Amino acid sequence: MGEIRNFRSGNDEPPTHGPMPRRLAAIIVGDIASYSRLMQADEEGTHVRVKRIERDLIQPSIVEHHGSLVKTTGDGFIAIFDSPVEAVRCSIVIQQNLIGRNASLPKETRIEYRIGVNLGDVIVEPDDVYGDGVNIATRIEGIAEPGQVFISGAIYEQIKHKVVCGYESLGDRKVKNITDPVRVYKVLPDADAVGRTRGRRENALIFLLGITLSVMAAGVLWYLLAQTPGRVGEQAAVTTVSPATSPAASPSPQPPPREAAPQTPQPSPSAASSSPSPAPAPIQSTSQSASQSPIPVREPEMVAIRGGSFAVGSNDDPTERPVHQVTVKPFSIGKYPVTVQEWNECAAAKACGFTAIGKDDAPVSNVSWTDAQQYAAYLAQATKKTYRLPSEAEWEYAARGGTQTKYWWGDKLQPGMAGCKDCGDLAAEQPAKVGSFRPNPFGLHDMGGGVDQWVEDCWHKTYQGAPGDASAWSSGDCSAHVLRSGSWKNDSRYVRPSNRDGYDTNVRYPTHGFRVALSP
Repeated sequence: MGEIRNFRSGNDEPPTHGPMPRRLAAIIVGDIASYSRLMQADEEGTHVRVKRIERDLIQPSIVEHHGSLVKTTGDGFIAIFDSPVEAVRCSIVIQQNLIGRNASLPKETRIEYRIGVNLGDVIVEPDDVYGDGVNIATRIEGIAEPGQVFISGAIYEQIKHKVVCGYESLGDRKVKNITDPVRVYKVLPDADAVGRTRGRRENALIFLLGITLSVMAAGVLWYLLAQTPGRVGEQAAVTTVSPATSPAASPSPQPPPREAAPQTPQPSPSAASSSPSPAPAPIQSTSQSASQSPIPVREPEMVAIRGGSFAVGSNDDPTERPVHQVTVKPFSIGKYPVTVQEWNECAAAKACGFTAIGKDDAPVSNVSWTDAQQYAAYLAQATKKTYRLPSEAEWEYAARGGTQTKYWWGDKLQPGMAGCKDCGDLAAEQPAKVGSFRPNPFGLHDMGGGVDQWVEDCWHKTYQGAPGDASAWSSGDCSAHVLRSGSWKNDSRYVRPSNRDGYDTNVRYPTHGFRVALSP
């Protein structure tokens, strides 16, 4: 048995004697896959790595999601949560962080956890938990795949409309020592994962069918050309002499270069006048051949913001204190969050790590802070301009639009001003397209609701010690960075300009997006 951690009750003090009463709780059980093999290969090294993961990832993630670590077991852990939502979020964070940690390691040396989550009635004692609620979580963990989170039907029913992720039903499973079958689901952090998996299978079939038809068509064409003496030679001569002026000469013409869609906003006059520069230079992927046209670079529409002084924060939440005065220098910021189309041009240039799913004019989502930095660097390199993420103070200054009220439009919630869960519109399964709501006094759209927006700053739980010049706060623990705006999945408390939150730097989450800033 590994080291034992005391479970902390709501008042942080366990009872001095006797067992705690039964309670309904969400239980996480984690276990390292192939632990015996890893220990046999490198006992001391594996032990040190496991303890480091527990100290640096598992314990902080549990605390951050308002849970308590009951105990570690050498090759695993058990944690307890009041909230099923937070239990699943914690599990996703742990697994996705481990993916990053394992990326550079040989497969046979990777430490991968299987995680099972269940909601059930348990008996809680100071150093352990008991009952079928724990047993079911343990059995679910036992059938989970390495690197995956499996949950029970009881958890699924509690979180299915509250956690933005996908689920794959694995049906009812008979598990050891549990009388009734347990319904089990695999958690897919990306809600589109199931659809994309299905789509890949369909695309493969379409691709094979296309190859078959192409071969048949080529055979027919060759037969017809062969019927006329000299025709094949003439056709070959045309192809050799002038391929550009005779597209019919090639059975497989190259598609034309992708053009900019007319609906995407172009740079505003105000932004252009404040930051004069030559036209954007196209960036070309290193994987492109010399004969292909370079992919054009689309710059987000920017709005120039005049500098000024304002009070950052509020007294509505401890993380927004203390309220303090900040002086902001002139800068420009995106009129809208970065869109799917803008992001995918970066992905096509091999400068951004994945291709986004969704409509071109929707805000890109499911990006990590590191992803957002990749896009800003892509723009900066392609245009030779100082594109970056805004600082936290710059973002709030721009979001307020010169106001100091609870929302930029006043102190009371009004419909049609922001995209959030209780902002006056029916709940949506995805964010509205950019610019769907009224702009603030600075002419900026979606500075509240829509998607959460990454900024440059590292996460600090309060403003104590924050810079007074609106520069990014980059000191301290930068394993998490700041998010602003709230999303379409949050309630109206999150769309306040002063609202702030933090999230793991390298973890993608389906409601997270961003917009860029530009120094003069």
